[in-house]
Amino acid sequence: MSHPFIRLMDHVYHACIWVAGLSILAMSLIIPWGVFSRYVLGTGSHWPEPISIMLMVVFTFIGAAASYRAGGHIAVAMLTERLPASLQSVCAKLVDLLMGGISVFVAWYGMDLVLATMEQTVAELPSMPVGYTYLALPVGSAITLLFVIERVVFGSQHTRPIVRFDEHHEEPAEGGA
Repeated sequence: MSHPFIRLMDHVYHACIWVAGLSILAMSLIIPWGVFSRYVLGTGSHWPEPISIMLMVVFTFIGAAASYRAGGHIAVAMLTERLPASLQSVCAKLVDLLMGGISVFVAWYGMDLVLATMEQTVAELPSMPVGYTYLALPVGSAITLLFVIERVVFGSQHTRPIVRFDEHHEEPAEGGA
């Protein structure tokens, strides 16, 4: 039986995967349209570039949160793998502390950036505040912080089937074999 917080983080993780996936899908459709309209139609749409940039930011920060939970983030383990187990544990705790600190920093200052730029508009899309383009920074960092807290309290979730990239089966039902 899993803890309610872990079940909540499972839902947040799935939402992150969907948001990141839909962002990259939309970018894959919008960028060719921009190229087609400019070079084939000769009219050049102004909206594909800023929307694609915004989607890239969403993909990056929301996808990074999901990647952290799944253990798919970049890690240089050459040194730590050669350390004694006790020092490996200390390094893992230090990484969690640093990830938590970085997440708080980016969430805090990212929200400052969002609020500071809400009065400005994107030149190509005058009805869209610039702050929306930066909203993925504090949101993605806050989600990463939740995943860091989950990791510190409940341990790494990267081996569970729900976060495995290479496995597509459900976890066993509660109380079942």
